[in-house]
Amino acid sequence: MVVRESIAIPTAGVSLGADIVVPQPAHGVVLFAHGSGSSRHSPRNRYVAGELHSAELATVLVDLLTPEEEEIDALTGALRFDISLLATRLVGVADWLGQYKPVAKLGIGLFGASTGAAAALVAAAERPASVQAVVSRGGRPDLAGDFLRMVHQPTLLIVGEYDTTVIELNRQAMEKLPGETAFAIVAGASHLFEEPGALDQVARLARDWFARHLRSHPAASRA
Repeated sequence: MVVRESIAIPTAGVSLGADIVVPQPAHGVVLFAHGSGSSRHSPRNRYVAGELHSAELATVLVDLLTPEEEEIDALTGALRFDISLLATRLVGVADWLGQYKPVAKLGIGLFGASTGAAAALVAAAERPASVQAVVSRGGRPDLAGDFLRMVHQPTLLIVGEYDTTVIELNRQAMEKLPGETAFAIVAGASHLFEEPGALDQVARLARDWFARHLRSHPAASRA
């Protein structure tokens, strides 16, 4: 029986809306970090989440900003680049998942888009025991700064062929990542992967990466 919940997750002094889907069985859980000006309702991330469900992976789509903060960000665009804030909340949600019974024994993967990719990498650096893999879609890993050198988890960077500036930023970030890394350029795709078939490729790449690297968490299993 598939678990489907829309709940509020308390973390870092705020309450964040989240949609959780846990197929049965589930072999890992993927926490999504949305990008600039986006939310858990992003059709692109929901499409990727659906592909992950088919591989028996649970998903958590969460808003890293409160509704009030989203209103401020829509006007200023400032909070979406506050990587420290986003990462702190992402870490809090990851910790909460360790107590959420349907996925408590599962290893966590982080899927970050745009600025959310930087937050995902910072969170991976801060939670090396629970976070087992990272995927970045059209991300800005460079914004993770010095945390890049602390990310030892397998990391996949996906960029569209025509997103030339972001390609270069990802190449530079990849050189700083000490763990297993892979770099995938989706042919004929721009930053948002809106071209026919582009998002399909992203979803398959993410699915295969997480299916390969996520497993039950040993410490949680022993508990």
